[in-house]
Amino acid sequence: MDPQTNVAELLTALKAATQIADPRMSEALQKSTFSQSGSATTGLTFYDLESGAKFLYPVLTPLRNMIARVSGRGGIQANWKAVTGVNVNSLSLGVSGGNRGAVQAVSTADFSASYHGLGIESNVDFEAQYAAQNLIDVRAVAGRTGLEAMMLGEEKIILGGNNSIALGTGGTPSVAVVTTGGSFSATQYVKVVPLTLNGVMTATVAGGVQGQVTRTNADGSTDNINTGNGAVSAGATATVSSGSTNSVTASCAAKRGAVGYAWFWGPTSGSEVLGAITTGPFITITAAATGTQLASAAAVGTDYSQDSLVFDGLLTQAFKSGSNAYWADLGGATLTADGDAGIVEIDAALKDRWDNYRLSPDTMWVNSQQALDIGRKILAGNANGAFRINVDMQQGMIAGGIMVSAYLNRFSMDGAKTIAIKIHPNMPAGVILMTTRSLPYPLSNVGNIMQIVTRQEYYQIEWPLRSRRYEYGVYADEVLQHYAPFSMCLITGIKAG
Repeated sequence: MDPQTNVAELLTALKAATQIADPRMSEALQKSTFSQSGSATTGLTFYDLESGAKFLYPVLTPLRNMIARVSGRGGIQANWKAVTGVNVNSLSLGVSGGNRGAVQAVSTADFSASYHGLGIESNVDFEAQYAAQNLIDVRAVAGRTGLEAMMLGEEKIILGGNNSIALGTGGTPSVAVVTTGGSFSATQYVKVVPLTLNGVMTATVAGGVQGQVTRTNADGSTDNINTGNGAVSAGATATVSSGSTNSVTASCAAKRGAVGYAWFWGPTSGSEVLGAITTGPFITITAAATGTQLASAAAVGTDYSQDSLVFDGLLTQAFKSGSNAYWADLGGATLTADGDAGIVEIDAALKDRWDNYRLSPDTMWVNSQQALDIGRKILAGNANGAFRINVDMQQGMIAGGIMVSAYLNRFSMDGAKTIAIKIHPNMPAGVILMTTRSLPYPLSNVGNIMQIVTRQEYYQIEWPLRSRRYEYGVYADEVLQHYAPFSMCLITGIKAG
């Protein structure tokens, strides 16, 4: 055997010696010991989880951020006095030689606003903390989310908290039958329930109007919470005489303090069912109601509009009789373009404030629908094209759409002033609120026209352990103080379009 043959035989022998063959394994079973898992949570697969959690919710509190916060001085309410008019009997100022003038009459008023406690709780059980180790500090998250929830809830109260206005019973609807646009072939009976801002936010067609609910607190105590609805109205009858394509229009008198209305209807008296919630005192009914709550339910049989645990927000303070704020309800009409880049209803409010109080609001708070409508009315009604478009000539710098971000107030002694238009996350559709941040009166002794007076600013309590759970509370004690509610304008009952 030559040396080359010896080397070949040796390599063959070595190769055979290094292979381990299991005669019990078929060729089909001789696969890789490990392979990539088809699931992110099975097999020996790394779980690519980023540290920390993402917080994917908005914390939009524009009024809370804008309004000044000042410290109170104890007591149960903030109190202040005001001189509201001079020479209120309009005495003539002419005097005869050597004689003195007449004595003027001055009007004064006393005001007060009671403090209210606000708070919300969070908790973390021991096991949740164990499980979150090396990922996130879940106790810190509980503290953060508690504060943010507190701010969001406070914003809603600042806008529409209602302590003092009782909506009472809804106005009896006025109804009419239209022979087209619907599917009714039988007479319909209609009732309505007025709603505050909280009532609009808590009521749904599927879940019903909430009425009074019992809330169980973290310490086991309970509070009865009025969720913001008035009592159901008397019924109205829409008589359908023939056909199967009838619809029904219904409207009622606007309720001072209401920014929404829950409508009930049905084919027989006493069977009316919740079918719609509108933000104005009007509705067009085209088909049977889809809800389940009856108009005879206890939740709408009593006026539950006032919440004794919160203070009055801006909407309520504007609605209150005696506030002298401007209020107009359009009853289901749309805003009207005046053909001169203005809106009739907004100008009427601004003119009224100038004529009566010599002041001009500076901020307009709207729903997204009214922001859209205001822009369309201004542009569509602008016969002279009196607006400017700036064009950036750089390549790719062409964008579509126009946003009206301010409104020109023509009723001011200093000439035209602009009113900022801001969308508020909690403003219901069909409502426009105008506010003023400063009074144009010399030596008025008013620094902040509106302010949050705090008997106790935000504070957090980590409660003593009473179980294997960490418990946290975020609280504040405060009231919204408005020195000049007559500076506000409120337009409600606006139909989209």
